[in-house]
Parts: sequence; structure tokens; C-alpha cells
Amino acid sequence: MGTLKFPPNTVRTCRRIYQKATRVSSSCRVPLHIPVGSPLIAEPCAGEWLSVTSGCALSLRPGYYRQEVNKTSWEVPDRYRDLKQVGTGAYGTVCSALDSRTGAKVAIKKLYRPFQSELFAKRAYRELRLLKHMKHESVIGLLDVFTADLSLDRFHDFYLVMPFMGTDLGKLMKLQKLSEEKIQYLVYQMLKGLKVENDLKPGNLAINQDCELKILDFGLARQTDSEMTGYVVTRWYRAPEVILSWMHYTQTVDIWSVGCIMAEMLQGKPLFKGSDHLDQLTEIMKITGKPTPEFTSKLISEDAKSYIKSLPKLEKKDLHTVFSTTNPQAVSVLERMFLLDPESRATAAEALALPYFTEFREPEEETEAQPYDHSLDHTEQSLNQWKRKDEGEGIREILRI
Repeated sequence: MGTLKFPPNTVRTCRRIYQKATRVSSSCRVPLHIPVGSPLIAEPCAGEWLSVTSGCALSLRPGYYRQEVNKTSWEVPDRYRDLKQVGTGAYGTVCSALDSRTGAKVAIKKLYRPFQSELFAKRAYRELRLLKHMKHESVIGLLDVFTADLSLDRFHDFYLVMPFMGTDLGKLMKLQKLSEEKIQYLVYQMLKGLKVENDLKPGNLAINQDCELKILDFGLARQTDSEMTGYVVTRWYRAPEVILSWMHYTQTVDIWSVGCIMAEMLQGKPLFKGSDHLDQLTEIMKITGKPTPEFTSKLISEDAKSYIKSLPKLEKKDLHTVFSTTNPQAVSVLERMFLLDPESRATAAEALALPYFTEFREPEEETEAQPYDHSLDHTEQSLNQWKRKDEGEGIREILRI
């Protein structure tokens, strides 16, 4: 169906309503362009759109339109069509869309009230900067970022555009038993992506139909040895040092998470399925055994030391027995990942060099990510300062408003 057009007298009426509404309520945010199927569409003059909703209407950026998605208003550039909600979370909603310029399917994320508070604004700023920084084939990156708001005074929402992947590893594992070859390739890609910091769980690993994997969701990503807590990573995939906050964290917390995900792909179920954080630790030690006194002495937390000492003796299990039907080379990878002492655990580079990944390995593609400046992430500022940030590359500069 083409664009609906009103006769000239209706156009004049719409214009008068628009002018009156603008005088009465300058803060009302109703876009100029509403797609066919909305309650009222008018084309008052060449290229200029008006929409009237509840007696008020305001301009939107030229080349944008408005669409309701699951009772939420989305205001996006004309190039992005066929919006369909594909996911929602605590901090935002994601729609798939067709980019009419490139012909590619993309994912558009609308952040949930990014300027509701200083905390929300800081989180939005961190996610925007991280995504803009990421340039690695195993990590989701930013294709575009936009806002329909015309000025900082009306700056309420912005949107992030990323490649559309189709599914995530958590959903894929529920649908099918993964072959040995797929497991090798997926874990190889995870380890390549670990050269960038992450918080890993199956739901944060996006996969397309070609079995290409990208790590996503950096809303809570933080630098090594910083403000991580036991609630950043989903419990079943947490490294033991995160569960009890018992020592400084290194990037080998992610190696533990990769081991948990790999074990789940091999077995078809989570390996460590604790009901709470203490039960999680017990499940881990049923496999790893109780920590040695030498290791316990390294712990910073006195409460953690006391808890470890109170545990009954638990013997370490042979992983080749636990995974008796699994490729021995795969089990050797898990042995290097499931070490209680983070200092002894394999790094991403060491894990990639293991024989299990030889078939897929292309060292020239295992590039290091460019350093990310975390200093601004730890800055405390007012809500307007986050919006109007003048130092460095703030939201205003990135969105060009």
C-alpha cells in the first residue's frame, strides 16, 4: 500500500493543530513521519511530514519515521525497515531490521531509559564506547548509532546498530546436540575473542547460520582486576575466585567460563549446576578437589579462608573418567581450564596453542585488540555531564547532536 494522502483542506487543519500543539507543549515528542497503518498520516507539503497524536505533534529528524514495537515507540532512520522484536532485557530491547542501503539484516538495540539516572547514563556511555571500540571478528561491533532527537535539550533515547546473528549458543544447545567439529570451531572462536575482555555465558555468544560466533553484551564488561562482583557472570559459569571474591581477578576468569561452556556442549548439560553461590562452590570442588593449604594461603578474604578450611576433604576427579566418551584432546583442554588457582590456569593464547584446535587455527587471525581506555568508566558525573560530555569522545560527539 502506498502513502495515504489527505485533501488540501485536511492538510491545512493538520498544520493548524500542529502549530497550536507546538505553542502549547514544546516538550511533546511526536515525530513528523509515521508509517502507513498508524491512526493518522498526512503529507502536508513536499517532503514534510506531520503526525497528530492526542492533540500534539512535533518534528522529528528528516529521514526518520516512528513505529510502535511491543507498545514502545521506536524512531529510526528510513533506511532501517521491517522492525521485529527479537529480544529484551534489563537494559534494553533488540529488534531485527533490514538495512535498505546494504541489503543486510541488522540488530538494533534501544537502550532502556539511558538518562533516567547517573547510573543509567554511565552504563549507556560505557556500552556505547565499548561497542564503538570493538574491532575484532569474534566480538560484536557497532555498525551505526543514532538518535531521532533534534537537540540535547530533547535528548532522551539513542539506538545501537549491530550485525544480526540469528541465535545464541544457549538456544542452539537446547535445539540440537553439537558435533565435535562444531564444538572445536565454536570454542576456538571464543578463545580468540578472549583477547578482548568479556563476561561469558551461552546467552552472550551470538551465532549465525555459518557457525560464526561473536561475543556480545558488554553492558557489564569491566577491566581486569577492577570492580567485578560475584553477580557479573551467571552462576553456573563463574570462576571460583569470583564466587567468593577471594583474590584479585585476572582475565583467566573468562577461561574458566569457556571451560564451563565447552563442558556443557560436550555433555549436553551444565557441569556445575549450583543452587546458590556456596552450593556452586561445592559442585566445583566435587571435580577439582578441596584447595591445598598453599593455595588457600594466597587468598585475600579471611572469610573465604575460613570457609575453605571448614569444608570436608574432597578428592580431585580425573576428567578423563568424567568425560569418558569424549575426545581425549578435548579433555586435555578442560584440564588446563579447570584449575582452581587462576595463576596456573591456561591463558587464551596458551589454550589456542593446544592440539585440539590445530585443525582450525590461523595464528595470523588471532589479533590483539587495541587497548581500551577505562579511565572515563570510573568517572562520577551528573546526568547532564554524561549527556554533554566535552572531554574525550562523549555521547554528544558520537551522536553528533
